[in-house]
Amino acid sequence: MRLPRHPVAVSHHPEIVDRATWEAAVAEQLAREKAHTREGDALAAARRRLPMTEVPATATVVGPDGPVPFRETFEGRSMLVAYFHMWHDGHAWPGQCEGCTFSTAQIQVPEYLNARDVTLAVLSEGSYEESAPYAEFMGYRLPWWSARDSADELVAGRGFGMLACYLRLGERVFETWWTTGRGTEVMDWSYGLLDRTVYGRQEAWETSPDGWPRLQDEHAWRVAGRPTAQWHVTDAPA
Repeated sequence: MRLPRHPVAVSHHPEIVDRATWEAAVAEQLAREKAHTREGDALAAARRRLPMTEVPATATVVGPDGPVPFRETFEGRSMLVAYFHMWHDGHAWPGQCEGCTFSTAQIQVPEYLNARDVTLAVLSEGSYEESAPYAEFMGYRLPWWSARDSADELVAGRGFGMLACYLRLGERVFETWWTTGRGTEVMDWSYGLLDRTVYGRQEAWETSPDGWPRLQDEHAWRVAGRPTAQWHVTDAPA
């Protein structure tokens, strides 16, 4: 099924200059971006020095073989990165969370993480019986679990839609870091590329010159009534 195309209006565009002027402007911008990268390195170094807290041993998830201890999500590895996927009970596939679908559809190649002893998994707010077929419909490769029965221990009042990291020491599991909101954009490689294009994400909150194209809705997570990432599935239901 073909994604509807929404071409942007290009009546407004950057100033046209000679190459030397352009190179000087880009060099100034790149200096700022390199400083931003170094600050990101410093934040990552601080993140590696955070303390950690133990996950209750009673926490379980549900997978294809039924309930198992949370540590089984590591698949034998030492580290886990888990995205907690929102779920709307009883909704058809087009009515499922467009933001969570936007993010999880972009992280389905885990081999590099696996090679670094990290498992990347999705933990659904929905029951396994209802939500796992959605992962199959989307063609996801990542392990999919239901965290509904242990939301009190794992989510602990923070709400689904969060990204969390864990370390396993034998039979014990510890949470080392978590984030939500725009912090989860680390999964969204398409945003990183859009941020480098002349018109950016085209979202209302961005600071752009007058006349730059804007989306009518807040995000491009849903197009023509369904999550954007569903349009690659040829048998997507209407």
